[in-house]
Amino acid sequence: MTAPSVGRELGLLRPQGAHDRAAPASESASTSVPPAPGTMATDSWALAVDEQEAAAESLSNLHLKEEKIKPDANGAVVKTNANTEKADEEEKEDRAAQSLLNKLIRSNLVDNTNQVEVLQRDPNSPLYSVKSFEELRLKPQLLQGVYAMGFNRPSKIQENALPLMLAEPPQNLIAQSQSGTGKTAAFVLAMLSQVEPANRYPQCLCLSPTYELALQTGKVIEQMGKFYPELKLAYAVRGNKLERGQKISEHIVIGTPGTVLDWCSKLKFIDPKKIKVFVLDEADVMIATQGHQDQSIRIQRMLPKDCQMLLFSATFEDSVWKFAQKVVPDPNIIKLKREEETLDTIKQYYVLCNNRDEKFQALCNLYGAITIAQAMIFCHTRKTASWLAAELSKEGHQVALLSGEMMVEQRAAVIERFREGKEKVLVTTNVCARGIDVEQVSVVINFDLPVDKDGNPDNETYLHRIGRTGRFGKRGLAVNMVDSKHSMNILNRIQEHFNKKIERLDTDDLDEIEKIAN
Repeated sequence: MTAPSVGRELGLLRPQGAHDRAAPASESASTSVPPAPGTMATDSWALAVDEQEAAAESLSNLHLKEEKIKPDANGAVVKTNANTEKADEEEKEDRAAQSLLNKLIRSNLVDNTNQVEVLQRDPNSPLYSVKSFEELRLKPQLLQGVYAMGFNRPSKIQENALPLMLAEPPQNLIAQSQSGTGKTAAFVLAMLSQVEPANRYPQCLCLSPTYELALQTGKVIEQMGKFYPELKLAYAVRGNKLERGQKISEHIVIGTPGTVLDWCSKLKFIDPKKIKVFVLDEADVMIATQGHQDQSIRIQRMLPKDCQMLLFSATFEDSVWKFAQKVVPDPNIIKLKREEETLDTIKQYYVLCNNRDEKFQALCNLYGAITIAQAMIFCHTRKTASWLAAELSKEGHQVALLSGEMMVEQRAAVIERFREGKEKVLVTTNVCARGIDVEQVSVVINFDLPVDKDGNPDNETYLHRIGRTGRFGKRGLAVNMVDSKHSMNILNRIQEHFNKKIERLDTDDLDEIEKIAN
């Protein structure tokens, strides 16, 4: 299924000579986005799904990034055309890919229980929050767009952010917001509210860390501006070639920092002095990319003093905070107080083994003795994950494998299938599993314990991993495989950190395993 091109609803300036990319099943067919160079054609999208179906019978024909991989004599999955040492590397965290993945697999807003903390620039001005979109006095066609998108009432972040963003005069904002909280819709609404369609030049500028994330934001602009046909949108992204000396007449420009900087300075397609709203999205991803931080600051310095600056980030380490303060003068600040994740509803065990094969045998014993709805199994490297998935598959389990080598759309397809229960076991490395919520996961198995790059226990990842099983008020089960003095030491330090005892489990004793299931 390819997305049809957009009609007259919202003008798009697209990269030339490109075909529309295949839309993931969750996307509505009525929207269209410029294709990302190098993303998959329709047939390879279908291929990704076919591959996953085949994985239930055997993983020997799983293609990762269209490379042939085959099991060796021991059943370990190895690539035929790449050196296998690379497969043994720990996964590098790609924040941009992770963020895109979260957007592709989210079909609705996350019900966020975190407390929102608002720090106002002027503590004496009244603090407004809204419980309905009507209170915001939006243009009727925008209100219609909001409801058509399925927003019935503002999300937590929107309740507090929208009154600040839509205030007169407009206020600057730094906001912390996770994926799925409705923040993209919030800043899109702010941009669309400020546009004067009669003025045929760019008035709003939005920076995204990657091409694909820019397309996702563009899709929201398109949906929200559905009943506002005069509004036009342009993408300042690689491959969008314009004639030199041309001026852009679209009202909103969304793009990546390098191209936007060229359009504003070198090529002069955009007059930065006429920009009324500047949005910097995913600041934490932005500063993880070489050069983006510098380019963003240079763009910001070209903008008029009264331009509204809005910056969003999922996390606020010191580096992000320093960057935010450089880009946004006199900000209001919205922070999410982190919800205390708890291990209270989760039973934790460890199993002593001598090697990888014993770990696998312990896993099989566990499966033989108790009923497991769905399980997530975490491995440290791609190589172990591929080997384990192949072994489990041979034992007759329906296995899905997530690896960092897969393209984001392929990963999204795998996660959807796991959510739908088509596979019962998801084998994954650390990096791939961020932000995946599957209600039916009742067991998490740490085939390898989580450690940071220096080999110390990664407590936050441990909490994140096993916290998935105790969600939605259910009791969860976490099993940790220990195969050396070093991993025993890691386990003891995790135990001390959380001040929660992790009991030993003998997987050769069927009665003992059955007891833990009750």
